[in-house]
Amino acid sequence: MDSAGRFAPSPSGDLHVGNLRTAVLAWLFARSTGRKFLLRVEDLDRARAGSEAAQLRDLAAVGLTWDGAAVRQTDRGALYAAALDGLEAAGLTYECFCTRREIQEAPSAPHAPQGAYPGTCRNLMGPERAEKRAMRPAAIRLRAGVSAIMVHDRLHGDFTGVVDDFVLRRNDGVTAYNLAVVVDDAEQGIDQVVRGDDLLPSTPRQAYLASLLNIPVPEYVHVPLVLNGQGARLAKRDGAVTLTDLAAGGVPADSVRDSILSSLELPPGPLGNALGAFDPDRLSRQPWIWRPQGPPSVNLG
Repeated sequence: MDSAGRFAPSPSGDLHVGNLRTAVLAWLFARSTGRKFLLRVEDLDRARAGSEAAQLRDLAAVGLTWDGAAVRQTDRGALYAAALDGLEAAGLTYECFCTRREIQEAPSAPHAPQGAYPGTCRNLMGPERAEKRAMRPAAIRLRAGVSAIMVHDRLHGDFTGVVDDFVLRRNDGVTAYNLAVVVDDAEQGIDQVVRGDDLLPSTPRQAYLASLLNIPVPEYVHVPLVLNGQGARLAKRDGAVTLTDLAAGGVPADSVRDSILSSLELPPGPLGNALGAFDPDRLSRQPWIWRPQGPPSVNLG
């Protein structure tokens, strides 16, 4: 199978400038290394009518091309079920009946990393499980054998993060993100994952799960986010940050693309022009500040 990179948005609304910049970076990393570039719609949880079509339209409008048709996670349930069955057969899962409130109020296990699941349901006996099953459906958690592992990131170097007994399938039957993304990347031949650096803390969980599933761990590249003028993560409440809203204000998609390329110190124009000048080693580790009162600017500090 050919190696590939990818962009995997959730169809919960229009993409904003920050999403588009990450998509452009994922495309540049993949194409500059001879990889395919794939598009996956992560619609297991947050799907809004019309969002998928709008997102594909906006990605094309800034010049992104991808190989083959976009795939949807909702069409891939059999893959997730097979992976979960394998983990269960190996004794690496257990039922969890905790509510979010119960987890928040539970005392942490001794020496457990901050924010880790405290293991409340890890060693439930048969009668206790039966009693709880009568009260509510169970989520399925991983029975982790480590508390933290180190992963290597192209931009951040070695990063050590929490690995706890995280959820593999929610109590409503929906496959959890950490399982789905690992299975999807492996099945699609994705060996390079470029995404926002807000997702770096969850990466050790995914790398550990990949090792349990005998899946090669991909190259990780967690790129800086786009922030608003107050230094917070860019969001749609920050005004004209989607292509639709910017176009209504007289800013066409080509200009947004060129602003994104300028923030990366790359030449304007079609993305092919930028490809030859793209050097991952020169990529800034600092976030890009979007200025709603005028053209966006690069944070140099």
